[in-house]
Amino acid sequence: MNVQRLSIPDVILITPHQYDDPRGCFFETYNQHRYREMGIDATFVQDNHSISHSKGIVRGLHCQLAPYAQGKLVRCTHGRIWDVAVDIRPGSATFGQWVTSELSAQNRAQLWIPPGFLHGFCTLTDGAEVQYKCTDFYNRDAERVIRWNSQKLGITWPVSEQDALLSDKDQQAPDFAAVKDWSV
Repeated sequence: MNVQRLSIPDVILITPHQYDDPRGCFFETYNQHRYREMGIDATFVQDNHSISHSKGIVRGLHCQLAPYAQGKLVRCTHGRIWDVAVDIRPGSATFGQWVTSELSAQNRAQLWIPPGFLHGFCTLTDGAEVQYKCTDFYNRDAERVIRWNSQKLGITWPVSEQDALLSDKDQQAPDFAAVKDWSV
């Protein structure tokens, strides 16, 4: 596996080795021993699958707060997405900073986003499927949603505000600057 620590070192881009032959290809999407060796000592309890039909769909920014914070291992199995993680760990040297990666069915890359991060993505193709493993179960009371285009964060998205397609929940989300407490 090719392992790349991003500018926030706890967020890791993982690209598996692919084995090709005339029939097709094979690659591992998860191996507990290998992931532990790279510092991901997680127990996954829930798998999610998101299907988006159009280019320019923005999902996020979402998180769950401690003690229900979720680490996520994200991959795109159809199409392409632009994935983003924002550090919201109180006291972190990178609090409020963000990193991005393009994930696609072609590059087969995965993004490890540890607990304590907002997560979101934008579809870059018509039709995209995203699958991600979570380290905790969904808990509505611990969920937080932040505006995807928060001025305070200054994330450079690959879609304009006019062209972004959002859920009602994401459209009504508060700005990052409005959040004073990152606890349940």
